[in-house]
Amino acid sequence: MSPATISCTKCNTPVPEIFFNQDAPSPCPGCNALLQIDVFPALEKPIAEGKSGEAILVEGEAGCFYHPRKRAVVPCTACGRFLCALCDVELNGEHLCPVCLEAGRKKGKLTQLENKRTLYDSTALMLSVLPVLCMWPISVVTAPAAIVLAIYSWSQPTSILPRTRIRSWLAIFFGLAEVAAWTLFFTGGWKYLAGSFSKG
Repeated sequence: MSPATISCTKCNTPVPEIFFNQDAPSPCPGCNALLQIDVFPALEKPIAEGKSGEAILVEGEAGCFYHPRKRAVVPCTACGRFLCALCDVELNGEHLCPVCLEAGRKKGKLTQLENKRTLYDSTALMLSVLPVLCMWPISVVTAPAAIVLAIYSWSQPTSILPRTRIRSWLAIFFGLAEVAAWTLFFTGGWKYLAGSFSKG
């Protein structure tokens, strides 16, 4: 990209370099719209040429799956396709092709590329505790949901930051306690308990 390619966003008139990095907006030479153009010094540097894959020089050499005329340098760890230097993506010592990299990212199999995760254990703990504190009647539904979610979270990746499974344990404990309380309530067992306490 060269400075000449910067144009007014309203009329597409090329903007001269004297308009760049000014303290106050300047009127466009074509439509008089006020422009404030701040550019980095790298804009004026020549564009560096990227690496290109090496052409196949010897007959019988393996070619890249995506660029058949380029020499393969490594197979993809996931699918086994031969890759040239352009297509090879190295990640934690493994060599992946762009397709496997994208598929792994979408399916969540490449945890190295994740920047966020759903904290199922925290959600399960919240489901088991909050209804008791605020709206206790809905705990008849949220307590079993908390237990199921806590068990489900066991097989899911934990937080990106290291943490223990104490939230899952607490969610299961509180959920079971609430389920037991509701079971006693619906079966009339609470009357039996109340009677035994009054006798004692």
